[in-house]
Amino acid sequence: MNQADFEIGLITKPQGIKGELRVLPTTHDPSRFELLIGQSVKVDGTTLSLTSARLQRGIVIVKFAEVSDRNGAEALIRKKIHIPAEKALPLGADEYYVRDLEGLSVETESGELLGTVVKVLHTAANDVYVVELEDGKPFMIPAIKDVIREVDINKGKMTVRLFDGLKELFA
Repeated sequence: MNQADFEIGLITKPQGIKGELRVLPTTHDPSRFELLIGQSVKVDGTTLSLTSARLQRGIVIVKFAEVSDRNGAEALIRKKIHIPAEKALPLGADEYYVRDLEGLSVETESGELLGTVVKVLHTAANDVYVVELEDGKPFMIPAIKDVIREVDINKGKMTVRLFDGLKELFA
């Protein structure tokens, strides 16, 4: 898969007998599937034409022109759906793609290197960045404006302001 491609869903099982598929969305906006109707997507490297998509209780039901029956649908179970970066939804101010955050070096405003972002956790309140410290221990930083002072994707760096006692919790 091309590194510039974005994963938007995971096919979980067939829906009915006419080739429809149930997809667990891995994008923050599942309605984006409807914007792709009539376009091509990649399913584990194979290009398929999306002919329909509808949201149903948190799952997306999709249909591809190339899949006409349940047998064809079953062959796609556990495969991931990708789109090229140019089809990704535009980002708002202070929004970043998770894949661009992972790997950033993290330092304090005073220049102290903390470590590297290794994972982004999505919680009800806000995202949390898991930073692997220099000693290999994980350190969690809330993704809120009071803490995240600057993100510079081009320089590969995130600057943070740690609340009093935050770092000591993980020391």
